[in-house]
Amino acid sequence: NPPLVLADEPTGNLDTHTADEIFALMRDFNREAGTAFLIVTHDPRLAARCDRRIELIDGRIRGQGEA
Repeated sequence: NPPLVLADEPTGNLDTHTADEIFALMRDFNREAGTAFLIVTHDPRLAARCDRRIELIDGRIRGQGEA
């Protein structure tokens, strides 16, 4: 039960259905075990489903948002 999982493009090469299943598994771990996930993604669809978003452009924080 790690307190934090670092996930670099966890759904990058997956089809939409499988990506949704992976995200659902991460959400389950988050809710049931209290595990936090730091996800790096270029997928705006995945980012929109996260509780908090930080956008980096040219190495600088350009935007932040919460669900």
